[in-house]
Amino acid sequence: MKAIPDFNESELWVIKSTLKERYRQDIDIDLGEAEIRLRPGDRELTPCPVALWRIEGGAGFVIFKSGAERYRCQFFYRVHQQYGTGIDEYDNIAECVTSLLQVQADFATSQNKS
Repeated sequence: MKAIPDFNESELWVIKSTLKERYRQDIDIDLGEAEIRLRPGDRELTPCPVALWRIEGGAGFVIFKSGAERYRCQFFYRVHQQYGTGIDEYDNIAECVTSLLQVQADFATSQNKS
């Protein structure tokens, strides 16, 4: 099986630009690797590139690159507090990042109201 390609400069630019627009400052992005099941029935885990960042207030974000132009994402606060966007996989990095930030912002707003 062919390895999943790393995030390219264009993808990283989209992530960084979207974060700068949202937070009005540069956000440090860490790159790494995680192992995920590419399909629900897979027994084996597949290594894939990840982009990870945290914001003030404790939320962390991760985008998993699950293939060429394929992305999964989630945000989290603690190990047992992990949330997705409701979309299993994106084929557009800009849509993935924007949706992730919006869902987290909506979640934070709903938590502050309770």
